[in-house]
Amino acid sequence: MSHRVVVVGAGYAGLLAAKRLAHKLRRSDATVTLVNASDRFVERVRLHQLAAGQRLAGLSLRQQLRGTSVELVVARVTAIDTAGRTLCMDVAPGVIGYDTLVYALGSRGRLDDVPGAVEHAYTVADLEHATRLRHRVAELASGGTVAVVGGGLTGLETASELAESYPELRVRLLTGADDIGSGLVARARTHLRRALDRLDVSVHPKTVVAAVRRDGLNIRDGAPFAADAVVWTTGFRTPELARAAGFATDESGRILVDATLRSVSHPEVYAVGDAAAGVSVSGAPSRMSCQTALPMGRGVADVIAARLMGRDPGPVRIGYIFTNISLGRRDGVVQFTHADDRPRRFVLTGRAAAAFKETVVRSTVRSGPRGELGRDESGS
Repeated sequence: MSHRVVVVGAGYAGLLAAKRLAHKLRRSDATVTLVNASDRFVERVRLHQLAAGQRLAGLSLRQQLRGTSVELVVARVTAIDTAGRTLCMDVAPGVIGYDTLVYALGSRGRLDDVPGAVEHAYTVADLEHATRLRHRVAELASGGTVAVVGGGLTGLETASELAESYPELRVRLLTGADDIGSGLVARARTHLRRALDRLDVSVHPKTVVAAVRRDGLNIRDGAPFAADAVVWTTGFRTPELARAAGFATDESGRILVDATLRSVSHPEVYAVGDAAAGVSVSGAPSRMSCQTALPMGRGVADVIAARLMGRDPGPVRIGYIFTNISLGRRDGVVQFTHADDRPRRFVLTGRAAAAFKETVVRSTVRSGPRGELGRDESGS
């Protein structure tokens, strides 16, 4: 009987893992199935552009998988039966069995930190919420206010993109930190601040949000903050599916894995991307990012293929090269880093940084025979 490898989730890590597995196992009797709730690949790193009204290329999963032996099943996984090694799905046939499972369901916006965020805030963490924000921002009158909560990379990119696309709106960036650009060298922080000033994005440091209202925010130890739209970018949360299935997880619901990305509680299960609590070369937990997802996707495919062929795989190395921040379409900051994420002195800024990031983003969906992702410009 064929060995059934099932990958759940077709984000950056899951899709890459499925394609690379199919290539690695092409001469074996193993089968590779990819289960995803949609038949489209979402470029999550571009969702702030979508929210700002820009058109994104449509990426068909079937196009991405063309020329591979990967079977695509479009369904939402509702439960995992670890004893029976089956996935429960919301469409026929209802269940699918696995011998090896790769869990790559990613993360979503963390909206339950403060009262009212679930009801009144928007995120750019998934296609549905980014589309809702796109429609909301488009209907705001000139002089309207958009409050972006969170001074991390997502908040910076979202605030910049909205300000550039809608100069008639007032964009406000709120962060509980003392300043923006932590982890960047002084030159990068200076450029970041100047770019936000140029875009007329006002930054509000040391501002802790206590609640989200329909018409704005309540600030801890401060006056209410009026806003016509609130964008929540303070973090991400993984689905409850892994914890409900009984996998060992950390406090945020990410699956605890060993150095080969194998679940520490269920050896037939691997986890990649935002859903995995991996460890980087520094010994610190891996951060949720495309730069983590891609080596995980490649690495887990190599590990599983090696084990199925009777070889002992080495650890999956998770290191970093740079931090990319887009500041609209024509500006940006690239902070080059050591593998352990410590910043190097070398920085790109301005149009060179914007071009660099665009090249990197495009490279995440390039075509290739060994499990790279391919671009399809056929839809919107």
